[in-house]
Amino acid sequence: METLKVLVIDDTIVYRKIVGDVLKAIPGVEVVGTANNGKIALSKISSLKPDLITLDIEMPEMNGIEVLQELHKHPSPPKVVMLSTLTREGSEMTIKALELGAFDFVPKPDAGKMADNMLKVKQAIEPIVTALKRQKTTRFNIRHKLSSTPPVQRTETRQTTPPRNTIQRSRLKTKSEIVGIGISTGGPNALTRMIPMLPADFKAPILIVQHMPPMFTASLANSLNNKSKLTVKEAEEGDVIIAGRILIAPGGKQMKIVAGADGITRKIKITDDPPENSCRPSVDYLFRSIAQHYVGRATGVIMTGMGSDGSKGLAQMKKNGSHIIAQDEASCIVFGMPKEPIESGITDVIAPLDRIADEILKTVIL
Repeated sequence: METLKVLVIDDTIVYRKIVGDVLKAIPGVEVVGTANNGKIALSKISSLKPDLITLDIEMPEMNGIEVLQELHKHPSPPKVVMLSTLTREGSEMTIKALELGAFDFVPKPDAGKMADNMLKVKQAIEPIVTALKRQKTTRFNIRHKLSSTPPVQRTETRQTTPPRNTIQRSRLKTKSEIVGIGISTGGPNALTRMIPMLPADFKAPILIVQHMPPMFTASLANSLNNKSKLTVKEAEEGDVIIAGRILIAPGGKQMKIVAGADGITRKIKITDDPPENSCRPSVDYLFRSIAQHYVGRATGVIMTGMGSDGSKGLAQMKKNGSHIIAQDEASCIVFGMPKEPIESGITDVIAPLDRIADEILKTVIL
């Protein structure tokens, strides 16, 4: 197994210690260094060549956003996990960092004993590191296999399908009146690219579950609203589901659809129901309600993310006649959430990120 080399960057010695100690305790991880500001970090990245950096957002001399922007010039940049304060300003900067390509983020505990804070950081960062280790091992195995396989004489053949083209599995029977999207790791960056591709006259509501804590979903909604031709907002209790509006489930809550008093309109219900798949908001929770209220008139979209949240809900949607779109492996930051729906055969379309908006459009009422 290849070792994952990590550089810890934070201007606070307490957090350098917490994050460093948590990472050192994870098998297969080596903390190769620390830095207390962005300028020092960039020089250490060049010399130490880490696979991953944990990056504080608010630092003197050069903040985390500026470091990320500089890393875009790097020929082989490391993956970046942001450390974010649980404040409105912190959440806005975190969303910007994720849109700039940060892999994920870990909320900084703002109170409590050192042991409690270490546990919170451990619970947040361990799944991220596990996903990155798996990616590195997969890449290493592929390289090793390619280097140890003798070259094969190939004859010229005409390729009829581009390598990353959309895979269409079945014809669309009915048009959709609602779109549900489930997404996690890599989500803000993917949504920032995909949502602005939807036209101003889009004829259906869109409900999104993005795995995030409170405050961060509001910042994500605001950021997308500034970039989109459609209205994007964090969903609130009682919001009427209307065409052309995008509602994002609030962090730390569950979101589902309920019938309005007139029996015709559909509204948003925000609940404190328990997490599902360790997630609140949960994609499964939302998708089940879409399956119930929009039989044969819905599109389910599953995109980049860790874990399998959304698989059961998508299966229920498919059973009730929904059209299912999955992001392809090559364009996912983490191919966790789309993997099971694709392998189980319930998806109608498998598409790269830059084709998903077009595929959604094909399914929606004109």
